[in-house]
Amino acid sequence: MTAQTLDRTTPQSSGWRELWLKEDWWAIWLGLGIVVIAYLFFADGSSIKWVAVTPAKWHSFDQLGAHFAANYLRYIVQFLLWLAIFTVALTALGHKAGEFIPSFIFLYIFSVAIFALGQWDQANKYNLEPPLVALVLGLIISNLIGVPKSLAAGFRVEFYIKTGIVLLGATLPFTLILWAGPTAILQASIVSIVTFLVIYWVGVRLGLDRRLAATLGAGGAVCGVSASIAIAAAVGAKKDDAPIAITLVIVWAIVMIFVLPFVAQALGLSAGVGGAWIGTSEFADAAGLAAAQAYGDLAGHGAVAGTSDQAVWSFTLMKVVGRDVWIGIWALVLSIVATTRWEKTGIDGKPEFGQIWWRFPKFVIGFIVASLIVTAVTSGYSLADYNKTVVPTLVGPIKDLRTWAFIFCFLSIGLTTRFRGLANAGGKPFIAFTSGVVVNVVLGFVLSALVFASYWENLTR
Repeated sequence: MTAQTLDRTTPQSSGWRELWLKEDWWAIWLGLGIVVIAYLFFADGSSIKWVAVTPAKWHSFDQLGAHFAANYLRYIVQFLLWLAIFTVALTALGHKAGEFIPSFIFLYIFSVAIFALGQWDQANKYNLEPPLVALVLGLIISNLIGVPKSLAAGFRVEFYIKTGIVLLGATLPFTLILWAGPTAILQASIVSIVTFLVIYWVGVRLGLDRRLAATLGAGGAVCGVSASIAIAAAVGAKKDDAPIAITLVIVWAIVMIFVLPFVAQALGLSAGVGGAWIGTSEFADAAGLAAAQAYGDLAGHGAVAGTSDQAVWSFTLMKVVGRDVWIGIWALVLSIVATTRWEKTGIDGKPEFGQIWWRFPKFVIGFIVASLIVTAVTSGYSLADYNKTVVPTLVGPIKDLRTWAFIFCFLSIGLTTRFRGLANAGGKPFIAFTSGVVVNVVLGFVLSALVFASYWENLTR
């Protein structure tokens, strides 16, 4: 996600020294280190949630002020830990600690304010997700106010996102696939594959760079924001590619909040079927949950058949479980394709394995290992016990730290991006992504309301 496509064309392997001289490996060590420590606390009956502090939900500024007054020490400790691990890593990578530290102080303070805004009880209504707010705020500061060059040392976009993606793996254990059931996974897989291929094909036909087309495809096919940033990093996309995809995801996600419940009710879909259709057609978890809850409220008032729980549960199976688990699959597959097919190696014929390994984005391995660790830990839990015990004490705190890393990343992207770069994308990305919107909605309706209707209608009964 640098300003230019990552250059992996000339092998410069340093052998074992790469384990502490390459950014990807440091992201793995930091991410997996957090996961392992979180597990050790969890196994001891405790949790790292004290240090994984985030602003609480608030309605008034008095409530927000009371939260910070009661938890300021937790924020100080968290800041010092982030500062320490990033400083050690970046110093080992050849950067100067004296330049990074003041820049990261600036970044963290703004990130706290952004996270707090995202916890406002009206934030979901306006789709004020912290990473999105971070991107927009960063763009405003960069383009309208300006940022001193002396602060640029802390805007380590790729390092933050790679660390966050490793942590993302810990929040998506493979056991979720078993809990979702074969029908939900089958439907999610069909939608994910077809939607991605359509967006990618249309994008390439329109002349978009393959990496941008892949980023758009993942944003529409899987989990909009997380998938866009994960795939952009996995394929070595340009810095502007992820923000373009995320902007389109948010625009269509907002539209779908209002359109899908209204159309589902007009078509007389039951709560379970409507929730599944929303889960198949939406692009962002927060926006989709808002739409599913709205449809569930209609069921609760007798306006549609079924129960409120059916709408939310079917949405969760389709979107939060079924489609989101494809992040790791697409990241692995596309990183291999990008390194073997999309990059010029200067050598005729197929590249050697050594070259493929050198150019392969190693942080994808960290994502998979983190997922396997949590999978092993949660293999003996039922879904109910997982949600009751594992999520609050193990997965939840890791997810919160992942969100911090994403905020650092997106604020850094905004602070280093000019509006001109986004405007230069033109209308082609919109056309490509919108083609996926059509596929999501139509294919999702066919699968939810016709092919697998009986499954969704009887869900939780």
